[in-house]
This record gives sequence, structure tokens and C-alpha cells, in this order.
Amino acid sequence: MPGTSSTPPQVDVLAIAAHRDDVEQTCGGTLLVQHSLGWRTGILDLTRGESGTRGTAAERAAEAEAAARILHVSHREALDLPDGNVQNTLENRLKIAAVLRRLRPRVVILPYWQGRHPDHYTSATLGYEACFAAGLSRLDLPSEHGAPHRPYKILYASLYSDVRPTFVVDITEHIETRLQSLLAYRSQYGEQHAGAGLFVPESDIRERMFATARHYGLLAGVRYAEPFVQKEVGAVQDLMMLPVQSI
Repeated sequence: MPGTSSTPPQVDVLAIAAHRDDVEQTCGGTLLVQHSLGWRTGILDLTRGESGTRGTAAERAAEAEAAARILHVSHREALDLPDGNVQNTLENRLKIAAVLRRLRPRVVILPYWQGRHPDHYTSATLGYEACFAAGLSRLDLPSEHGAPHRPYKILYASLYSDVRPTFVVDITEHIETRLQSLLAYRSQYGEQHAGAGLFVPESDIRERMFATARHYGLLAGVRYAEPFVQKEVGAVQDLMMLPVQSI
């Protein structure tokens, strides 16, 4: 897997998600865009998939490795938080803070803070508080994890939330590769009977993914896009450089 050496590379953009395949579903195209711009990208999966309806943790690990190669990420790793029971505890905040200090991302992408799956919305708050904790000089972490560090920007991937995004990222050039990264999870999206009522049929995945990306693309005048929310108000100097035509 990219970046599995004993000294993982630092990254510019780190996507944090509850489960292996969450990133591929919500912001995989954006990671591809950032890689094309020359930025180093990484993924931190908080759980390993031991409680999933389909597949095993070992299968999910192999699939995550394949998806990481497709997305060209510099580093991917998984923590050991219990699948289906992610909790915002000090212990878990410290685990994430240790990764943040090692990888030192400038931008962190988190799940949106509302949703159907408790692991997802809990990971949003857990991830934010870990970002804050990672910058505390007296945090109870061994020095080998690195010096205190906080990301400059925290973004929330809002693809599956019914909210108006703050902005979208044009992923048109990478839409097919994004699809391939998701289909790397054969245990989840291959045709099978287990969990048939919970999972999108493989025959529908392409149509649904492209339709959703097309919807968000239309909001900003591009073909395919992924949506994000930021809590901060943006600052603008040059009004002539504002993107997206109004009428």
C-alpha cells in the first residue's frame, strides 16, 4: 500500500472517514484532483470493517489498498476503533491526534456532522476535536509522534447530506477513476445476496454515482462535482476573480 513504510510521508490533504470505502464514496474525486495539482494526499480510516454485513476486515483491507492505488494517495492507514460503535472519547481523540502529528496535513476532510449512520456523524465531531487536540503542546502523546500540529482548514464532505454546499470541486476529468476506486470494493458492491436490501446493486452504482455528481456539478456550472461545507466565512479581495457565473 502507498506509504506503508515505518516513517509515513507527510501529506497536504488528509481525508478521515469512519469506514473503508467512505472516502471513495464522498470525496475520492477531490483527492484525485488534488493529486493532479501536485499535492500529497492521504486517507485515515477509523475502523477496519469487522462488523460489516458484507466481507471481512481482511478483505476490506485488501480492497482499501487497491482503491488507494487507484486514487494515487501517498499514505493510507486504518485505526482500530470498533466498527459500528465509533465513540468520541479521549482515547480515540489521542489516536487520531497522533496520526495528525505524524502526517501534518494542511487540509483535513471529515464526514458531514449529520447523517443516517452514527459512525459517520460521530466521526465528524471526533475528527474535529482530534484536530484541535493535536495542536496542544501539553497533549499526552509520546514525542515520536511529532510536534504539535493543527490543520489550517477543516472541510466536511456533504455528498449524502441534504444541505447546500459551501463549494464544490470539479471532478469531471476524474469521474471514471473515481468510479473504479469504489468498485475496488468487490466485497461490498459485487452482485450478491447478503445485504441486498441495504446495498446499491452493482448494475445501478454507475448511474447513481454519475447522477449525484451531475447534480452538484450543475450547481456550479461544471459537469461533475463533489460538494463540501466549511464552517468559516470566506474572504474575498478581488471581485473580478469570483468563480461561477450568476446568470
